[in-house]
This record gives sequence, structure tokens and C-alpha cells, in this order.
Amino acid sequence: MTIFEERFQLIKSEKQRLIGTPNEKLAAGDGVCDRYKFPVLTASHVPLFWEYDLNPESNPFFMKRFGINAVFNAGAIKLGKKYLLVARVEGYDRKSFFAIAESTSGIDRFEFRKYPMAIPETSEPDVNIYDMRLTAHEDGWIYGLFCTERKDPSAAAGNESQAIAQCAIVRTRDMCRWERLPDLKTRSPQQRNVVLHPEYINGQYAFYTRPQDSFIETGLGGGIGLGLAPYIENAQITSEVIVDPKKYHTVYESKNGQGPAPIRTHLGWLHLAHGVRQTAAGLRYVLYLFMTDIRDPSKVIYKPAGYFLAPGESERVGDVSNVVFSNGWILDDDGSVFIYYGSSDTRLHVATTSIERLLDYITHTAPDGFTSASSRKTLTGIIDRNLSFMEAAATMESPLPGRIR
Repeated sequence: MTIFEERFQLIKSEKQRLIGTPNEKLAAGDGVCDRYKFPVLTASHVPLFWEYDLNPESNPFFMKRFGINAVFNAGAIKLGKKYLLVARVEGYDRKSFFAIAESTSGIDRFEFRKYPMAIPETSEPDVNIYDMRLTAHEDGWIYGLFCTERKDPSAAAGNESQAIAQCAIVRTRDMCRWERLPDLKTRSPQQRNVVLHPEYINGQYAFYTRPQDSFIETGLGGGIGLGLAPYIENAQITSEVIVDPKKYHTVYESKNGQGPAPIRTHLGWLHLAHGVRQTAAGLRYVLYLFMTDIRDPSKVIYKPAGYFLAPGESERVGDVSNVVFSNGWILDDDGSVFIYYGSSDTRLHVATTSIERLLDYITHTAPDGFTSASSRKTLTGIIDRNLSFMEAAATMESPLPGRIR
């Protein structure tokens, strides 16, 4: 057997095993959502014919000709009976592109389509594109909003890291053919994490934004904003209202941004967002939830304290460690919710829950009081109620199911 044949068979069988492995729900957890043992997508999930030249004559050692470094941060949508992920795929060359992976379960056995997505360019070519949010809008289109990154022309000589990030927009009706629209225009010099609201607000398209002063720092701005544009074909926002601002000594003190498009519920719009804080080991990204008024999405009506989901165990290690990030979730017809999140800019995971559980969490978890004393007061109240319940249960003559002793 030649080197080519040996390596080909080995790598092919490993990919088949990886894709075919059923996912396993992890035990216990916090009751809000269920996490899973295996990532749903990694760099190893990409098709063999993406990375390798399959001709033994031109590739006798079966080397990679186009290396994939990471697969993460996916937009998500369900069409028919298939769960579709628009994943961010990053090559060894550090450039990202989008590729669609499909599954019939939503938790495992995702397989990529044969080709990555062909995203049309504007007159100003994108240097890098990433983190697409999908919105099925009431106008009948499916929109994909993503970050387009280009070098800052004002960067000093020798500065090859200063960039400008803006919101790019594409749309489709079938998740196959994509139309590129002009980039969103706002007053902010930088825009990342922009998300399209699924319904019109006052007859206009509504965008969740994250204005910032520079490519890295939010500066004087920041927070999750909301702005309206009368048209989507040449979308322009002239005024942004900050819906969810940064706040000192919280999980969103440095930066925060909208995750996927919010979900409409009977209580209000349910939002998933990421929060960033500075630590001695660098930035830490977590996910949190909040809810806005159904008639006025700029008004926050519920916001539990702290994070909803944070990086755990192996999720903490990767190209950019200590990070979880989500830009895709799916509400299924039965009320199930699939939350897709990237860990450490390396791989993609799923967590499952239900609207019922999320609404219970968001309405019964105390908000942040922003001081140590208020946190202790919240905990003391929980302890008092539980001790009273335990004492009352212990004095009852008839046994109670699940009585605490």
C-alpha cells in the first residue's frame, strides 16, 4: 500500500466515524439548557475533497493543499425537516468564508454541502467576512448579516492590524442563491454584530447594532443599539438608541452584542447576547439573555443577572481562549430551542432547551443589583424561602414526593 493509499483510507474512515457519531447529552447541568459531549462542527468535519488533492500522481504523500483551521460561529435556520448552519470556516491563511452544513436531528451528523457559499462582493472587496446572522423576515426574504472587514486606509505605515468593520447584507429565498446588497450605513465608524429584527417596526426595517469607536474598543459608545431604516436595499440608520448598555463590574462591562435575531414569545422578544469582561488572563466571553417589550423592542422588561452560558472545560481552550459566542438559534415547531455556539474561536457546539424553560428562567431569575450587598440579599432571600419550605415539609404527616431532608 502506498503512502497515499494508507493516509487516504485512514483520514477518510476517521471523518466518516466523526460525522456518524451520535451526540450525547451531558448529565446534570443547571436545568436551563442541556449541553452535549461532542461539538457539532469542527475543522475535521469538512469534506476530504476540500483540503486534499485526491490525485495520487500530483499528491503522492496525501498532503493538505488547503488547510482548514477552525469551524465556528454559525447562523442557523430550519427549512423543512433540515437544520441548516451557516458556519464560519477559517483556513490556515486566516481568511474566513461561509459554508452550509445540514442535519436532520439538529444535534449531530451535520454534513457540509459540496461547495462553500459564493458571496457576491461590492465595489469595495471584503478582505475578511465572518459571523453571519440569519433572519427570516416578514417581507419574505431570508437575510444574512455579517461582518465585512477591510484594512483601515488611515492606518500608520507599518500598522497591518488596524481595520474597519462594517455590516454586510445578503439575502436569499432558498439558501442557495444569494444577492448582495450595499453595506449598512450608520453614524458609527465601526459596526460589528449587527442583526436584523424579524418584523417591521413602524413600517421600517429594524437593526440591532453595536456601535464602537475603533476596531477593538467600543470607546464612548458600545452596548446593543436599535436603529431603523426605511429601506433594506440601501439601508441607512441615522439614529441609534442603546437598548442594553455596558455596565461596570458585570459580565458585559467591556463589550456586549446581540447574538442571533430575537424570538417572539407571548411575554416579549427573547434575546440572546454575548458579554465581554476583562480579566487578568484576557477577555472572557459569555452568553446572557434578556427580554424586550413586544410593542417596543427598545424597552428591556426582564434581564437575569450574570451569564446564561459560559465556556466550560475543553471549550475554554482554542485559538482565542475562554470564549463562547452565539449568532444562531432555532425555535422548533414543538417549542424546542437549539442554541449553536462557538467555543474559543475553534469549534461549534449545540445546547438544547425549550421556550417554556427559557421563559421560566428569564422571569424568575433575579436581575443584577450591581453590588456585592445586593447579590448577598438575593441569595439570602432564596435561602430563607428554601429553609421555610424544608421546615414546613418536615412537619407534614403525609410523605411528599421528593421531600427534602
